[in-house]
Amino acid sequence: MGKVKPGPLARRPDNSAFKQQRLPAWSPMLTANTVLPFFYFMALICMLLGVWLLLTVQSTQELKLDYTEAGTCNLCFEKRKNVSNAARPCNCTVVFNIKKAFKGDVFFYYGLINFHQNLRRYMDSRDDAQMVGRKNNLKSPSSYCMPFDKNKNGVPIAPCGAVANSIFNDSFTLSYMASRGSVHVPLLRKGISWYTDKNIKYRNPSTENMTLPQVFEGTAPPLYWQKPVYELDPLDKNNNGFINDDLIVWMREAAFPNFKKLYGVLYRANKPFINGLPAGNYSVDISYNFPVQYFRGRKEVVLTTLTWFGGQNHFLPIAYLVTSCLILLIAILLTVFWFKFGKNGQNMEE
Repeated sequence: MGKVKPGPLARRPDNSAFKQQRLPAWSPMLTANTVLPFFYFMALICMLLGVWLLLTVQSTQELKLDYTEAGTCNLCFEKRKNVSNAARPCNCTVVFNIKKAFKGDVFFYYGLINFHQNLRRYMDSRDDAQMVGRKNNLKSPSSYCMPFDKNKNGVPIAPCGAVANSIFNDSFTLSYMASRGSVHVPLLRKGISWYTDKNIKYRNPSTENMTLPQVFEGTAPPLYWQKPVYELDPLDKNNNGFINDDLIVWMREAAFPNFKKLYGVLYRANKPFINGLPAGNYSVDISYNFPVQYFRGRKEVVLTTLTWFGGQNHFLPIAYLVTSCLILLIAILLTVFWFKFGKNGQNMEE
């Protein structure tokens, strides 16, 4: 290879078709005959998609019940204002009516309003290495968990951090008031978390012929928990520890301050719930534990059906319809200008 000659032409690109941009290319001629049909076509497509998605969303059924101070829960709301009553149980009941039967699978959510899980410091306050089952982090939590890494006696907390410490701990029992009396509505409480979370992201420490309480020996529950992590589900020993479904669902932080999280799915094996939730009166018995007055929040129960598109979310259908209207408006304006000034612009002199 020869030496590069110095001078103003030393860095000139090679005289090739690629570097000199002489490759064959298609340069479309944008005329009114090609652009206007494209605009009308895109407006039609967006409108059809918007109407289709809107009809799909409206086919879902949803019921929201704010129970913060509803029914007898107003007594529990006042009781939770005093921190000294935090460990004292408080139960309440809210009665509601379903006018139209919920057909198909019915999902039971709990919702929080004005709870900011998306704050960066809050989201960082956790130890993923501890939650994946590493024993070194079980007794030595990450500094990101401070000040929720150890209790007042210096015992390491498991699970540590502000996210786990603030877990939603209300519980619900749904009942259907049938003609023959009150009927318990069965809810599937397992399998409500993501598969990857349950089987990859969250794992219990290796037991090595020990029980789960023995593995967690030497650790303390979070400050505001009423029981340790290995006793979260007394009915199913395989749903305890870091793989507890309720814990996993809570640990997946919400992006917005108003959110809902899955609590259970209707079990449709027996009558009268084979086809879903029948119309009628219902009651929900609530173990009222989670305080919301400190952040001016609200709590709610959400019953909903789902489609392939998800739940009731009108944002995307409305976005498609608004986009369709804007494109159609632009197309009409371009058409008016084209007719007024002519195809070749011969009327522009006027």
